[in-house]
Amino acid sequence: MLKSEARAAFLQKRAEITVKQQTIWDDLLLIQFQQLALPPVHTAFSYAAIERRKEISTDALLGYLEFRNPGIAVAYPVYDPATSLMEAFLTNETTVFQVNEFGISEPQNGTVIPPRELDLVLVPLLCFDTHGYRVGYGKGVYDRYLKELRPDAAIIGLSYFEPVDRITDTDKFDVPLNYCITPQRIYEF
Repeated sequence: MLKSEARAAFLQKRAEITVKQQTIWDDLLLIQFQQLALPPVHTAFSYAAIERRKEISTDALLGYLEFRNPGIAVAYPVYDPATSLMEAFLTNETTVFQVNEFGISEPQNGTVIPPRELDLVLVPLLCFDTHGYRVGYGKGVYDRYLKELRPDAAIIGLSYFEPVDRITDTDKFDVPLNYCITPQRIYEF
């Protein structure tokens, strides 16, 4: 399946999710996430879900990580449209978030943390394949960022849907996931 075909198909599938389905699937995703055998996590990088796009919220997963790793630092992306790059801003309970021009909630203050200091990254996606490659919104922002991580950092995708067999137009710029979690199971790559 081509990225463009996957993007169109899974945007449609996601649009058809009911609130009840989403609530149940979010609970099941948390249960699956709790089964991951992760080493201690000191710094996690997440994303703020876009509700209108029915993206998977990471709030419960981060709550679990904070419970398991007291003192964990959590960062969120800030996107620069001029360069098509993003940076990770450390956040805390006083961090103010503001919606940018793309409808993404971003921290307005905080300290930038280099990618190499991240232990775990939760990655948004539309779909993924059985080889760990993901399809996002098509700008390559996450792939450019993920290339800068340490080799031992955990890259975890979250999906309401099971994988497609193969995304046929991946290239050398695509960074595969280490794991993808669905409501039904954990995929390890």
